[in-house]
Parts: sequence; structure tokens; C-alpha cells
Amino acid sequence: MIYTTLMLSALALAACNDDDFGPDPSKDWATTTQVFHSTDEAGFSTYYNPQVGRCGDPMPFYDKKDGTYKVMYLQEYNENGSYRFHPFWTVETADGAHYQSLGEWVGTGRTDTEQDAALGTGCCTYNERDGKYYIYYTGHNAQLENVEVVMRAVSADGKTWTKDPLFALKGADYGFSTVDFRDPQIFENAGRYHMVISTRPLTGGDPCFAEFVSEDMVNWTPAGRFKMIWDRMLECPDIFQMGNYWYLVYSESFKASWSRKVKYMMADSWENLKKCFDEGPKWPADGREGVLDTRAFYAGKTASNGTDRLIWGWCPFRSGANMYEKNINVGAGDGNEPNWSGALVCHRLIQHEDGTLSCGEVPGIRDKYAQPQEVKVMEEDAEHILYSRLGTHNHLSFTVKTAGNTDKFGISVVRGSDSEKYYTMVFNPENENLRKINFEEEGSAGKGFVEGVDGYCFPRPADNTYKIDIYTDNSVLVMYVNDNVCYTNRIYGIQKNCWSINKYGHSITVSDLQISQY
Repeated sequence: MIYTTLMLSALALAACNDDDFGPDPSKDWATTTQVFHSTDEAGFSTYYNPQVGRCGDPMPFYDKKDGTYKVMYLQEYNENGSYRFHPFWTVETADGAHYQSLGEWVGTGRTDTEQDAALGTGCCTYNERDGKYYIYYTGHNAQLENVEVVMRAVSADGKTWTKDPLFALKGADYGFSTVDFRDPQIFENAGRYHMVISTRPLTGGDPCFAEFVSEDMVNWTPAGRFKMIWDRMLECPDIFQMGNYWYLVYSESFKASWSRKVKYMMADSWENLKKCFDEGPKWPADGREGVLDTRAFYAGKTASNGTDRLIWGWCPFRSGANMYEKNINVGAGDGNEPNWSGALVCHRLIQHEDGTLSCGEVPGIRDKYAQPQEVKVMEEDAEHILYSRLGTHNHLSFTVKTAGNTDKFGISVVRGSDSEKYYTMVFNPENENLRKINFEEEGSAGKGFVEGVDGYCFPRPADNTYKIDIYTDNSVLVMYVNDNVCYTNRIYGIQKNCWSINKYGHSITVSDLQISQY
């Protein structure tokens, strides 16, 4: 049995409770349901995480020359330098499911006193007019008068990069902040290049976007500014046209933690898109403030191959990484905020008939999980159905239909027949017509609702039917519902443990259950 093989190999990687499992290699692990103290592999092969450190803000672009996505990211280490940190490292992927590291593309400054001692988010684009690649990035040094400046590196082949020592775009020269002037993003509209930068007015006040334009992607002139949302700083802007609509995707960094999510605005033109901020906020008519995922997906930016548009963000790690840590899947940093940096998570953007967006499964990831697994019911009662053990990389696909408009159900992981606590995505009725996915630590020792990674409200399906696809890679979990709802989370201990679908005394029907791995 596959579960036997997985469990035995795990003994060399993680400690377990001898009373539950014992060291006996002849034990048939597939027939057991006790919780197992599993650990992550060194590297993640679907939701990419380097073997050393973690991924910060991703900066993807599609390279038409070789037909692959290049995803730059801020390389985070457990111990960064005092002033020099976050070089740009890059991975390459053709499908969002398999990655190859291309190493460091843009390094930090050579000394602590250089403007780009530390690097901040930027973008990469190919200039068809001169045949060169350009990376525009944030040079950050808290010791200097201009803490943040937009800088650039140039490449003739898209592989070897040379910093341009003569170029620096300083916010103060155009009436913008010397401290916040970052995250440049470039796009093309009507034959001109536009650059949008996250900043604040030099004289203080609410944050805003600065806009610059260029005819050649080399020389830039100011083109005004437009508002953000009240006093909320919007990071990592990404602007693109998709069909008949223009979109600005942003990550909202705000003092109210509930709002720290990846969101978007939409309009029928670039000029009207800016008005959504200046005259708004005018969020899309989806009732979600344009939210695309949970707070466990941040700094999302997109790239398109002309057919699909994929979006990458990072799923944060949690403090501590083994099952013996107290509340390992609960605390996530100060004020229950997610930690900074983690694993790259990729979704496919789905554009609906009204232009609104949601995140759905990536075809390459779906195809990667191609090995069907046997599914066994280990126990069942009026409250839950407990299923046999998962592997390290899992695709769970099934349909849940509720009998009534207010019926609740949940999906639990890291669960065993002896679990004092386990972790559940609860499909909670906010009212008869709205649902919200909450994260809860259930069981006799569970704390209940877990702050920091709750979902967002969405309409109850008219037929009360939920088509659910869940992908896991070690401790990263991504769930899609009806091609309309996306839920990402970091949950340690998923692999090699049982899981359940919970009824909470309500009437639900589970059908079409399939599990596949790779």
C-alpha cells in the first residue's frame, strides 16, 4: 500500500509517539488513524520554496523569446544583513507547476552605504524597440536621505544583468516621499510605456500612486498621481488589460489586519481605472472589495502567455515548524499577522462574463497530480467522515451538497481518531445567502476561530452545491470552490495524516471523491 511506504519513510524524518505507532516496521500504517507528527520536506516542488531561506515578493513576466515564465522574487534569509538584503533570485517555469532555479539575477549593493544596499519589489519587461530586457526595482537604504529610489538593470539576453549607475528616479524631485517610493510596475498602453509607483506626497498625507510615461522605456517623465484608498498603503501594483477590461491588482498593507489582502480594481480603460481610486473607491461588483484570496496569499502579481494569466504570491510560514510547538497552526506573528515571506503560490486568473476576477486551479498543477489513490472511510458518525491518510503532495477533488440554505460543513486536516485538536476550513453561513470560509482549531483542546487567515464572503451557490478542489504541497494548502472562491493557508502536519469532512449535525451529501498525488 502507498500509505505504508510513505509512513515508513517518514520515520527517518520526524519523531512520533511510540505509544501510537511504535518503531515496529511491520505495522500496517494504512489501517491506523492516530495523528502522526509529520514534517515538511527540505524543498517544495509545486509551491516553490528555496531550500535555503524563503520567497518574498514575486515579480513574474512571460518571456516570449523562450516561451517560459520567469518569476523573480526577493530572496529572504533567516538572518539578513543589517542594511544589505533581498537580492533578486529567479525561477523559471513553463506551466506554474515545475520550477528551475536560475540563481541570482540582481544582487544587493556591494557596501552598506550604496543606494541599493537592499532591494525592494520591481518588475521586469522586454523592450521590443531596442531588443533589451529591463528590470526596474526599488533601491532601499534607511541610512540615506532618499531611503527609497527607483533604479534599473539592463540585459541583452535576459540572463546576465548590468546595473545602470547613471539612472535613479528620486521621488523628492517630483513632489513625492523620500521614504516611500517603491514597487515600480511597467505596462504599455496606446504605444506608450507607463510606470506606476507606490508612494506618498513629499509634504505628507495619504499615500498615492505616482505615474510616469516613456516613449522608449529608458527616459521617463512625470504624468501625475492618483489616490490610493483613504489612508491605506497599496503595495506591489500590477496593471494589465484582459479582454475589454483594465485591471490594477494591489496588495493592501493597512493598520487594520483584516484588510491585508490581494485585491483589484477594474474599468473599461486605463483612465477610468484611475478614477476608481480618485473618485472611489469603486470596487468591482462582486461584494468582496475585489479580494482574490486570504491573508495567506500576499504580494500577488501576474503574467500572461497570451492564453492564460497566472498570478503568483507568497504563502507565509508560521513561527516554528514542527507539531510539538504549542499552537503551531495558530500564532502567525505579532497580532496574529502572517510572517513575511514563504512559498510561491500560483493561481490562474478567471475572468467572468461581467469582467470580475477570481482565482482558479492552474492546468499544469492539475496535470502534475496524476497518480490516483485509494480512498478509504476510516470512521463515520453524525458529525464527520474520517478518511485514510494523505501523502505529501495531494489533490483532493469532491462535491458537497447541503440540504438547506443555512447548513454548515467543514474540511479538517491533521486529524486522527485521537486528536485533541485539528484544523478546519469551515464553510460558515453568514446568513441565508452568504458564506465565508473560516479557519478554526477544533477538538477538545482547540481554540476555535483562528485569526489571520479567514476567507471572504461569497454568495451561496443557488443549488447549494460546492465543487471543491484542494491541492497540498507539504504544509501549503490551496482550495478552489466552484471556480469562484480561493482559499490559501499554511497548515503544518497535513502530510501522512487523516482528514475529514464535517457535518455539524446538518444534512450534506459528498460525491465524486477522488485523491491523486505525484
